Amino acid sequence: MDYELRIEKNPIQVADRLFGILELLAERGEMQLQDIAAEVGLNKTTAHRVLQSLMYLGYVRQEDGRYSPTLRIAAVADKVVARENLVHIVHPYLQKLMEESGETVHLVRRDGTDAVYIDKIEIEGNTVRMGSQIGGRIALYCSGVGKAICAELGQEEVRDIWEASNITRITPYTITDYDEFVFAIEDVRKRGYALDNEENETGVRCIAASLPPVGG
Repeated sequence: MDYELRIEKNPIQVADRLFGILELLAERGEMQLQDIAAEVGLNKTTAHRVLQSLMYLGYVRQEDGRYSPTLRIAAVADKVVARENLVHIVHPYLQKLMEESGETVHLVRRDGTDAVYIDKIEIEGNTVRMGSQIGGRIALYCSGVGKAICAELGQEEVRDIWEASNITRITPYTITDYDEFVFAIEDVRKRGYALDNEENETGVRCIAASLPPVGG
């Protein structure tokens, strides 16, 4: 890979320098500063600053004057692979659920105080069109999928999610009181599934359930 050429073409040089050096170390293993700088076409001072940033972020370590990638990069890659595996495994079941229910179905994954849509199968001819799309986000506090996710968490983490969320009454049915939200979560734990009664979109009701980890 021509790291120097890529850096020249990419207008976001800071990001490209970070990832260029990280990819170089992932490919080559341990390297000394002068070799890294020469490979990516940077002077040693600039290369050293980039390496210090990567060390601060936990992606690179230094030992005996040589730099190498940490396992944190592998952890990031594992998350991407797990996501792809999850979609591949679950998609046929989403298709079957859509066919049997005659409704649009989604697969989401938690990201902080939101859920991110990672798969969607929409029923053709449905008069109710949902605004969701793959890659889109929905807040946990005002959605069925959010309540299903929160039902799997401890009370302290649920409280943290609530306090970090921008609680807004999106529809007349949106839950904006924490005690009411906790009661709804307890109801999910008893029932085994969550409901969204027009809390995020007027005229749209949803049923949601959490899935065990892939391989679990």
